[in-house]
Amino acid sequence: MSAEPIMETVMTQQDPIDLLIVIEEASAAPIRPEYVEGTAIVPPQPNHKHNDGAFKLAVQFFAAGLDLTGMGNGYRAANRDGGTTALVIPDFYILRREPTELDESYLKAHKGWYPIDMLALVGEVTSTNHETDTGPKLRAYAAAGIPIYVLIDRHSKTAHCYTDPVLPGDDPTEAYYGTDKKVDLGSSLPLPAPYPTLDTTPFLHD
Repeated sequence: MSAEPIMETVMTQQDPIDLLIVIEEASAAPIRPEYVEGTAIVPPQPNHKHNDGAFKLAVQFFAAGLDLTGMGNGYRAANRDGGTTALVIPDFYILRREPTELDESYLKAHKGWYPIDMLALVGEVTSTNHETDTGPKLRAYAAAGIPIYVLIDRHSKTAHCYTDPVLPGDDPTEAYYGTDKKVDLGSSLPLPAPYPTLDTTPFLHD
């Protein structure tokens, strides 16, 4: 990857969605920032190996008959008061449902972000900012109750299937996954039914 992530602490009185719009508009290059644990994150531009590997994983889900596999959409998590706690764009995902009229209304009301409860599975492929996917985003997905988080950690050369999300209290930064099935890159990564066992060899020669 050619650039390090840019991170900016967000003032709580500003809607994080509006802040991300300002960051997008200020950038000369097309970007889509995210917001996790009070911080706006501008990921480094993904390279071919990152995108190719993520696409090949998504194709495996399609081949297994999971038509609600997707890439590219953004999702919003909120606290009990309705305030934004996270704005995330997984590298790939499986939806619980086709977007309903209510989901599309939510997307419009929240300026391009779908509700995070649409997600049944999320996946990330690490870039140079691998700490984001292994730390804040992992906790954000667990706090949102997403049942399965698939992580390809190109830094540690491992693939993970995280399950059993736990949020001990009201603080999303304390969330975690109770189960982590880990294999070395190049090995097959088993997922719970009805999901396929994933071939991780596309990442073997990163």
